[in-house]
Amino acid sequence: MSQRPQTPVFLQKASYRQRRVRDAAKLVPVLGAVLLIMPLAWQDDAQGATTNASALVYIFGVWIGLIVLTAVLSALIRAHPQQADQDRSQE
Repeated sequence: MSQRPQTPVFLQKASYRQRRVRDAAKLVPVLGAVLLIMPLAWQDDAQGATTNASALVYIFGVWIGLIVLTAVLSALIRAHPQQADQDRSQE
């Protein structure tokens, strides 16, 4: 006869979501680097000043977007601190 495993095979939904939020937070710097490098690939047209101005607006837009994304992910991580502590103790 086979014995049942002592620990559950699947994670609870809250624990699974918490881990995915932490994984997303780890990928934010990579996403930021890719998005901030994008203006380097833009083609210059006859009006270089317009392209430079739009690149500057784009960079600040990405910067603000990354700040907002990081704040949201941080709030989601802090929403269930006891779940994160339990996950760390099981690892």
